[in-house]
Amino acid sequence: MNFNDKIILKVIRNYEVRILDYSLKDLISKSQDGDISVFEELIKLYQKKIFNIAYRMVGNYDDASDIAQEVCIKIFRSIKKFKQDSSFSTWVYRITCNVCIDEIRKRKANTISLTAINEDKEYKIPIVDKRGLPDEIVENKETEEFIMQSINELSPEYRALIILRDVYGYTYIEISKILCINIGTVKSRLNRARSLLKEKIKKNELFNDKNV
Repeated sequence: MNFNDKIILKVIRNYEVRILDYSLKDLISKSQDGDISVFEELIKLYQKKIFNIAYRMVGNYDDASDIAQEVCIKIFRSIKKFKQDSSFSTWVYRITCNVCIDEIRKRKANTISLTAINEDKEYKIPIVDKRGLPDEIVENKETEEFIMQSINELSPEYRALIILRDVYGYTYIEISKILCINIGTVKSRLNRARSLLKEKIKKNELFNDKNV
């Protein structure tokens, strides 16, 4: 993050925020006109999901925080180009996914560090049922961490598909718009991503006696 980016973030964070009662369309319009306080209110609507997507993509709290900041800066700089006849959330999450994919490619990281946020289930992939006996809970935690690691070993494009579809439950149409690919490509790539993930899971001893 360069000096100008830090200045933008500082201004956005410290700008006096007045009480706002605008519609989403008004928030976008006023943000496009350069009203920073309104932009701050607008970005608050999406910052949690931006961070969560980033965290699930890179698997590290600090990296996800940096990416979320970069996404906010990109949105701030590009918001004048947004056309209000399309979905703003789709546009935001497209930027988020693109920044994540670019960052992963830049680092050439096939395996991402697993810095878990155990105190907040918000950021954990809901893979397993936590209602088992104590020994089962331990096993489930190991299983969940392994599945998360396996997802992070996929290519960034496949990783994004798994996260958008299987973690957040976006429809094929929504994913198509977010990633700017046609629905047929979404389905074929998702099937490939799931197959690769399944193969990784099968190789782990945690799943030797289980159906995957």
